[in-house]
Amino acid sequence: MSAIAGMYHFNEETLNLQHCHNLMTALQKYPADSVQIWHSEKIFLGCHAQWITPESVGEQNPFYDFERSCAIAADAIIDNREELFQRLQVKPFNQKGMTDSELILLSYYKWGEEAPKFLVGDFAFVIWDEKEQKLFGARDFSGSRTLYYHQNLQKFAFCTTMDPLLSLPFVERKLNERWLAEYLAVSGMIDAVDSSITPYTSINQIPPSHSITIENNRIILKRYSYLSQGDKLKLKSTEEYIEAFQSVFQEAVTSRLRTHRKVGAQLSGGLDSGAVVGFAVNKLQRESNPLHTYSYIPPEDFKDFTPKYLLADERPFIKSTVGHVGGIIDHYCDFKGKDSYSEIEDFLDIMEMPYKFFENSFWLKGMFEKAREDDIGVLLNGDRGNFSISWGFPLEYYSLLLKRLKWVRLYQELEQYRRNVGGSRLRKVKAIARIGFPIIDRLFPEGASYKIPTLINSGFAERSGVYDKFKEFGMDQTGWYSNSDIFNERKKHFEDIFQWNAGNTLSTKLSLRYKLWKRDPTNDIRVIRFCLSLPESQYVQKGMDRALIRNATVNVLPDKVRLNQRFRGVQGADWVHRMIPKWGEFIKEIEELSTDDKALEFLDGQAIKNALVTVKKGTGPELATNPDHKFLMRSLIVSRFLKQFN
Repeated sequence: MSAIAGMYHFNEETLNLQHCHNLMTALQKYPADSVQIWHSEKIFLGCHAQWITPESVGEQNPFYDFERSCAIAADAIIDNREELFQRLQVKPFNQKGMTDSELILLSYYKWGEEAPKFLVGDFAFVIWDEKEQKLFGARDFSGSRTLYYHQNLQKFAFCTTMDPLLSLPFVERKLNERWLAEYLAVSGMIDAVDSSITPYTSINQIPPSHSITIENNRIILKRYSYLSQGDKLKLKSTEEYIEAFQSVFQEAVTSRLRTHRKVGAQLSGGLDSGAVVGFAVNKLQRESNPLHTYSYIPPEDFKDFTPKYLLADERPFIKSTVGHVGGIIDHYCDFKGKDSYSEIEDFLDIMEMPYKFFENSFWLKGMFEKAREDDIGVLLNGDRGNFSISWGFPLEYYSLLLKRLKWVRLYQELEQYRRNVGGSRLRKVKAIARIGFPIIDRLFPEGASYKIPTLINSGFAERSGVYDKFKEFGMDQTGWYSNSDIFNERKKHFEDIFQWNAGNTLSTKLSLRYKLWKRDPTNDIRVIRFCLSLPESQYVQKGMDRALIRNATVNVLPDKVRLNQRFRGVQGADWVHRMIPKWGEFIKEIEELSTDDKALEFLDGQAIKNALVTVKKGTGPELATNPDHKFLMRSLIVSRFLKQFN
């Protein structure tokens, strides 16, 4: 809802207001409905506000409470307002217009530094407690909003983005090689395993699920939220589990519709975004408000090369959802002329760091551009759904039945699963046995799979000690968890908070640029806690994977979508197709990179040269999954980022 910034002096030195002006000036790159500041002799708070909710229109932010002598700057949408009103005994006539900033302050007055535990929503805030001479701030459990800071012996400065901090004369723009080593060595879309560091040595960030306290010239970071798979919920029937889930999920969706502008949603042909849309329309139609949906489609000249069970164009399933749900104004976006290569510089500017999701970069940004044109205030999505509402992997679950010797149940499940997805039971049993008893793979390996080259220069890896750092998290030199199964990975997903930073950095910074707020009901902490409490049998049953959300969307989604276990959408399959007109430029830049000594201090030069041989042989849309193509694009993005330090 806002970009916030501030500065605090540890000693008695008076604030340099020019430095404060620098912070706020650097935020002018983002649109704003209001820009406000508050300061005393040694504390400054600023807010570059974007009004999203009805209560935020005309809001005083930063807000100073004269009675309690506390000031707050908040970038927040709080979703459990009704619950907090009851807990805090807010009188009914004060509730309607109360801003989320004021609600956070009231929570601080009641619970002190424990307050973040009671807040549900997306937030980052900083409070100056004048009586206690204490600065206190926090970031929500998954880090849905970013909050960076710089500290030295005299000063503490913070901001929603990094560039304003780098505008300060005492903040050095120096590469953090520790962060870069982790970024290059870690697998997947993760940036760094240390969730408190950034690409700059002079700038840190408050990790997700953490608060920060500055008192008596000491800075203390404290984790306040933990998500774990504790005691299992025990209800009498599947129907009771479904009803309980529907109640929790509807509340999560409804609370994210709060805006004085239009509501939009990203919609694919799958279950997660479809469920979000279905439950959203359930509420919006009662108020005669339409839902705008935005769906990515490949350009007309793209020929789908993917296997039959994968769909690059999901329109048949999307339109089925739109027609069944009703109350939707649907938009199909092919982003003609856009491609991953041409977007690199702009995306580096948005992210303020390298990124790995280049295949989808152009359409992720494009959807925000289109939504802004339509005056969308809230853009819903279901990004966290795979680990919450649509969890459920049948082969892994069947391996549990095998290990527990549940033969009859296993036979029944396999028979139903065969009918749903096709194929032989015996082939499935073989796969299940390998999952349930990993020693089979060690005794009877079926051949090594191709390994995507690692980005990191081996000498840099050794010098940085990055693999020793990985060991602290149970990770090996592949950059991922050692001897892990799907159940452990889900457990780690919620325990190791570094997994959340990259995606939420993107959400925050795209939201700021386009003055709308990306919101994910599948990431609601109430939903996640509920989903973690369910027995595994609620996620896989009667031959259905992701059984919970399939059962919970009866009459919400069409059966074509709800019961589909044979086809899966694959977005971004056309990234090479889109880049073909720029392929010569791409090859030329990679050739320059292969001899760039400064970049090759960090990147694996030999792997770049090897991959270059492959891509020079020619390319085509069908090579979108080729590891050499992906490796070179990731290397190029890093090299472009490194040039700012030359």
